[in-house]
Amino acid sequence: MLTKLFGAAVQGINATIVTIEVNSSRGIRFFLVGLPDSAVKESHERIVSALQVNGYKFPSCQIVVNMAPADIRKEGSSYDLPLAIGILASTGTIQTDKLQRYLIIGELSLDGSLQPIKGALPIAIAAREQGFEGFILPHQNAREAAVVNNLNVYGVHNITEVINFFNGTQTLKPTIVNTREEFYRNQTEFPFDFADVKGQENVKRALEVAAAGGHNLLMIGAPGSGKSMMAKRLPSILPPLSLAESLETTKIHSVAGKLNKDSSLIAIRPFRSPHNTVSQVAMVGGGATPQPGEISLAHNGVLFLDELPEYSRSVLEILRQPLEDRCITISRAKYTLEFPASFTLIASMNPCPCGYYNHPTRHCVCSPGQVQKYLNRISGPLLDRIDIQVEIVPVPFEKLAEARPGESSAVIRERVIRARQIQSARFADTPNTHCNAQMTSSQLSRYAQPDAKGLTLLRDAMSRLNLSARAYDRILKVARTVADLEGSEVIQPHHLAEAISYRNLDRENWAG
Repeated sequence: MLTKLFGAAVQGINATIVTIEVNSSRGIRFFLVGLPDSAVKESHERIVSALQVNGYKFPSCQIVVNMAPADIRKEGSSYDLPLAIGILASTGTIQTDKLQRYLIIGELSLDGSLQPIKGALPIAIAAREQGFEGFILPHQNAREAAVVNNLNVYGVHNITEVINFFNGTQTLKPTIVNTREEFYRNQTEFPFDFADVKGQENVKRALEVAAAGGHNLLMIGAPGSGKSMMAKRLPSILPPLSLAESLETTKIHSVAGKLNKDSSLIAIRPFRSPHNTVSQVAMVGGGATPQPGEISLAHNGVLFLDELPEYSRSVLEILRQPLEDRCITISRAKYTLEFPASFTLIASMNPCPCGYYNHPTRHCVCSPGQVQKYLNRISGPLLDRIDIQVEIVPVPFEKLAEARPGESSAVIRERVIRARQIQSARFADTPNTHCNAQMTSSQLSRYAQPDAKGLTLLRDAMSRLNLSARAYDRILKVARTVADLEGSEVIQPHHLAEAISYRNLDRENWAG
């Protein structure tokens, strides 16, 4: 007896529907075809045990299973449940009248209970697009998939519930999530606040500009000056995610298996801080089974690289292309996958190996050559892609002892949101540009052209600091953001002066 049902394969951050055909006939062998990997082939033993423990007998006949399309590699253990249901249906144990109306996915334990899977959200989106009535999956992933509307999502605990459902002896209750209510309720929950930061007004201003325009930022300062502390507070002043951004971000984390149990949409912008021992593949994605890397997990959020010179040179250089294109393409012999990677890069570093170069009270023990060698670990092309470079000095005792809290993140965030609203109106007709940091050369000429006084100031800075053409563009972009924070339509000289002041590493007094 031939039976058809449906599963799904995740490729990149999207899912493809897989048709599972099961045919039972006279014989004793078991065949599984359709380009399955080892995890899929091992499903036979898990299915046999799960059925036996729950009082069902694995059919003693020849079973042929085909997973189409056959040219897509089927990977992982999430096909256990549909394979088991298909095998039982092909021998008449399960009624087949409702099978093709549901998408089924799940990993079986030996006792028949279900384990969580990766990629439930993109699979649910594919199920809705293909017109399925419902989606049956492990209960741990039900809330994640239930954010997709117009689709009945059934979270089940074990295979017996699924068998009884198709045989009509048990009903399943769909999981319902009020997506908008949960999304907007969780948008203001942050563990850190800028009100806790004492002093460092110039650095807080630089972070505000970075948040308002989506600019990359590098903080240079001595150990203990507050670089990591302030970087962790940046998500609290970034504009809130839109529902579309949240859905895309959640898809990436779902595919990577990074969502918490019983979670739904990600409501706040991600903050990723990989250790400096991270490999190239872990940073940008890939592997034998391509997975999103740290830059994709930071999509629509912040990628924080602490102690930037300690990262491998190859890892830093591989960031150059994603910083420009805001996506990463993983190419293999038989296929190509593209992961989004539109993130704000926030980095921190010491000014020298000992950490006290240019320190107001501590003596630096490094020679000028050692300082220069340390700074040279960051290449010029990568440094050019960092719009804002700000120096941090330690906070004096008087500031630390102040009982008065600093400006809160909520107040700063309001200014950032107003600046982003100006940019959204400005770039309403250009779908690939959302903030000033993404402006093209033609858009710079249109929206960020300084007046005569500004051009003179910029010409002097270019000559004095020996800046590159890319640095010139970065200064204009930052100046445009400073003007937006003031609500000014025209870039004025003091906007340019502030933007130029953020090119700290271009100054001649660095490293002697």
